[in-house]
Amino acid sequence: MRRCSIAWSRLKNGWLVWLAGGADSPPAIYSAQKFKMKIHSSNTDRWLLHAIVFVGGLCVSSILSPMSSCAQSSGSNSIAPTAPISGYTLVWNDEFNASAIDSAKWSYRTDSKHLSTQKPENVSVKDGLLRLSLKKETVANKNYTGAGIVSQPVFKYAYYEARAKMPPGAGWHTSFWLMKHDGSGTTDFQLAAQGIVVVQNESVDHASYAVKVDNYQEPAACYGFLRLPTPDLSADFHVFGCEFTPEAVKFFLDGVLVQTVDATKFTHSDQNVWVSSIASHMGNTPKVDDSTLPQESLFDYVRVFTRTNGVTSMKQN
Repeated sequence: MRRCSIAWSRLKNGWLVWLAGGADSPPAIYSAQKFKMKIHSSNTDRWLLHAIVFVGGLCVSSILSPMSSCAQSSGSNSIAPTAPISGYTLVWNDEFNASAIDSAKWSYRTDSKHLSTQKPENVSVKDGLLRLSLKKETVANKNYTGAGIVSQPVFKYAYYEARAKMPPGAGWHTSFWLMKHDGSGTTDFQLAAQGIVVVQNESVDHASYAVKVDNYQEPAACYGFLRLPTPDLSADFHVFGCEFTPEAVKFFLDGVLVQTVDATKFTHSDQNVWVSSIASHMGNTPKVDDSTLPQESLFDYVRVFTRTNGVTSMKQN
């Protein structure tokens, strides 16, 4: 969040200097063509071009304003985050601007799965980011430790969104996903009808991620699995979103629809929001790259929006 304010200030000042005659030309990086490229190629500084009107070489209209991904959800001068889909209102979020995890919003993932044990001590909040620490250490017969958090409230039909940066180095399965939690700190899905994976990245390959819907009820099935090519997910933050309705599950990357799944094919249940990073062999990972450890998976925010017509409500576990 703070990065957006800094970038906006620098951009605005650059244009003001040019308008005052202190520079030979406007900031070149924000020419119309390059500006469009910047929106698509980087999600760190996302800006919306309202209008630039030149009359006799002078800019006479407002120049740029931050997009909603830079907005704050608290503070007297702030703007509440908005969903990229119309008709939704923010009902629950964590911008990770505190100094520690909010226990009223989150519980911890504490299982031992694949190659790591997940520890609450590996979860921290600093500089406006959720940090999931990934370490080489032996706990509960696993040689690595990861981390994860699970939302205290449950949701159902909603638009879900997180902004994340994946860890470098092979061997880590990082995900933002939706599934009913039984309160055990494990991924036991006995209470869940479905699991919706908004993003899962195997860090052996930073140039792709997968989405899918798992049906846990008999007959068990997987719907809509798709691996999507991307820029290097460890080099920059990206926004991963999902709209879940009675009719469909729609997946978004940086506000662009990338996959749609027919939701009438499986039973629906309430679901918690999960954010986690564990050591894993998935993605044909030969081994964990110890040379990059300790490392972190980073999340800028997690948000949940529901329809303004009251179809969806938030519930506590």
